[in-house]
Amino acid sequence: MKARLKRPVRLMEVCGTHTMAISRSGIRGALPAGLELRSGPGCPVCVTDQSDIDLMIGLGRVPGSATTLERERAAGADVRVVYSPLDAVDIAAALPGREVTFLGVGFETTAPVAALAVLEAERRGIPNFSLYSAHKLVPPALRALLDGPAPGIDGFLLPGHVSTVLGRRGFQFLADEYRAPAAITGFEPADILYGIQMVLEMLESGQPAVKNAYPRAVREDGNPEARRAMDGVFEPAAVPWRGLGEIPSSGLALRAAYAGRDAARRFGLERRPAAAPRGCRCGEVLRGRTVPAECPLFGTACTPAAPVGPCMVSSEGTCAAYYQYGGK
Repeated sequence: MKARLKRPVRLMEVCGTHTMAISRSGIRGALPAGLELRSGPGCPVCVTDQSDIDLMIGLGRVPGSATTLERERAAGADVRVVYSPLDAVDIAAALPGREVTFLGVGFETTAPVAALAVLEAERRGIPNFSLYSAHKLVPPALRALLDGPAPGIDGFLLPGHVSTVLGRRGFQFLADEYRAPAAITGFEPADILYGIQMVLEMLESGQPAVKNAYPRAVREDGNPEARRAMDGVFEPAAVPWRGLGEIPSSGLALRAAYAGRDAARRFGLERRPAAAPRGCRCGEVLRGRTVPAECPLFGTACTPAAPVGPCMVSSEGTCAAYYQYGGK
């Protein structure tokens, strides 16, 4: 690998689970000089805009920005953790006199199950179930990143989970339109190293492509059934991303046929601009512009025990990974 590096190379691992796996296994520190990995906008909690978080908290009729769902739960609000959106449908059925809203956060991996929850509530005639959709799509975010000023990324390690739904073909635009080499990888150290090798070989040959280094889970066309469920319930919408701003057609809004299940419409929620926590550089980390150790809050004011920004809050956040596994 070292002999092939004729110049400094910077690759981006898009997926937050990859960031954790890379940090936990020590891959980042074992790479040869001149080869750098930067994290991208692949942690769904991290890219959720502060205004979305405020709206979610607002569903409990409490002010946002100055509080959190965790604090409100401790103060007596009925905030529950469920393992599936379908569990929230069951809760709504069991509590017919209460409004139950599922907070949907995630990418193409989790959006189909949220869509199935909406369909299940319709099928069972459960009127008190609604969904707040903060679901987002990965390809538009990568386009926004590459269309931005000097992204400085030579190639990509693409998310394995998202690719099980989109398939290899869903990322072909990276090579066709941006001449950016990319490899879809799994989550074991050998998977990730194989993906890095693939991207380096493409950079060396000057022949960019999107290759599948995770064939045991990812197919050429992904999972058409999952996409069909997702597309039937949701439609693309322009939504704000932390660090990337508003990106056209990058979010998933409930279609008009399911407007009655849309918590934002149902409860008259109004989006208001919300500032990121002062001093937090999570947005720059998500664009691959900086690393956590360059944030003045990292490891001092901002730790997993007292996180300031979402990159430290999330279990897949880059700052949490760097802190936990010695990246600081």
